[in-house]
Amino acid sequence: MDKEYSAARNFVVTGAFWVIIGGLVGLVAATEMVSPDFLGGIPFFVFGRLRPLHVNVMFFLWVSSIYFGAFLYIVPKLCGTKLYSEKLGNVAMVLWNFVGIFALFTLLTGYTQGREYAELIWPIDILVEVVLLMNLYNIVRTILARKEKKLFVSLWYITGAMLWLPIVYAIGNVIWDPFTSWISTGTFNGNLLLGFPGGSLDGIRDSIWNWYYGHNVLGLWFTPGGVAMVYYFLPVIIRSPLYSHTLSLIGFWGLAFFYTMVGHHHILQTPTPGYLKTIATLGSIGLFVPVFTFLGNIWMTMRGSWGKIYESIPLKFLIVGTVWYFVTCVQGPFQAIQGFNRLIHFTNWIVGHAHLAMLGTMSSWAMGAVLYMVPVISRKRLWSPALAEAQFWLVTMGFILMMITLQVGGLVQGGMWMAGQTVYAGVPQMRPYYIGRAISGILLFAGFSLQFYNIYKTIRSSEPIRASSAISAADVPA
Repeated sequence: MDKEYSAARNFVVTGAFWVIIGGLVGLVAATEMVSPDFLGGIPFFVFGRLRPLHVNVMFFLWVSSIYFGAFLYIVPKLCGTKLYSEKLGNVAMVLWNFVGIFALFTLLTGYTQGREYAELIWPIDILVEVVLLMNLYNIVRTILARKEKKLFVSLWYITGAMLWLPIVYAIGNVIWDPFTSWISTGTFNGNLLLGFPGGSLDGIRDSIWNWYYGHNVLGLWFTPGGVAMVYYFLPVIIRSPLYSHTLSLIGFWGLAFFYTMVGHHHILQTPTPGYLKTIATLGSIGLFVPVFTFLGNIWMTMRGSWGKIYESIPLKFLIVGTVWYFVTCVQGPFQAIQGFNRLIHFTNWIVGHAHLAMLGTMSSWAMGAVLYMVPVISRKRLWSPALAEAQFWLVTMGFILMMITLQVGGLVQGGMWMAGQTVYAGVPQMRPYYIGRAISGILLFAGFSLQFYNIYKTIRSSEPIRASSAISAADVPA
């Protein structure tokens, strides 16, 4: 447990395993949208239980695990020192996987807070906070012991993300008041076997509170975490310095300022205060500042190196992720405009947008990090560049098919509703789009499986490379 970079590697490997579970759950849920009774109505596998499990696995057990692994790798590299405690990092990794196991059993058996991105029950919330604080402590202690006094931009984003997430998670889950929803839903009658506690507020206040969390977990955790990885891995892979440190800091403070304003744009069509809606719309437009400073910085860093995309599979994932990030962040402000929001609200367009952010952008960056770190940490050549290339195209094609079917289908739904048709009248028209989504799920599941098999075989390979060559271990042409 004390071996250098062991915690980083273990977080990455377990994250690559969990994405297979999350992908399989998503595929089954997508299939149920085409054929609702194909599993015979087994309670554990109804859509209402599979959907929150899929979301939580992909958010926390897949992308967040890769983030933790990447941070525990990047921070020592940039600080010129060893991680403060590999043992602490590995203990955190084990506890994080227990979060996944507990989430699997509780969500499939119906124990949930029933709130968007905050479905996990209170005891699991506490364990989540413990792991977050353990990793934060480990990273901060490493930074404080650094030999390199200059703080590269990735350290800004990593520290911000690690500080913000425990706060945002506690706020979103109303973690200080676990018994409100427990009592109000009638599950509490003195018998602990009949229900688990979970925090919430009353009425529409809870919706406002929940979406402050729901968007900030993306903006103050997934976004800065992913940006930190790109800012580190991309210059290392292409052997070129970052174009502008100043632009990166403008992006950091822009992210911190604007993102906290935008959560309310998820509930513009509700009887909530108008000033919150105005703030959310203005904040959504303001996000162009951190988005375009980041994208401009990365794309300018790539000047003269675009041909290396054909040589490095991790670089392919990183660059394609920036393209999807651009599309995501152009859609976002338009979705915050009342007229367009009225068209797409509650439709499959929103589901497509969520996948655009978390699958197209964050998961692409996570896969690039996985395929870079595992060979370098193991000091072994990637077992099969051909499999990694196949993974790239399966995931990319699967994602594109999913995004197109969901967002085109969402526009069809919205148009029908605005024309006065009922929700159920539009269900038959959605069947072709649901079939397309299910097919995309097959492609994605295949890609996730190839990734895990490839890195497992890489670690098990008996052909180590010289330490001086470790940095290029992930850059073998396919």
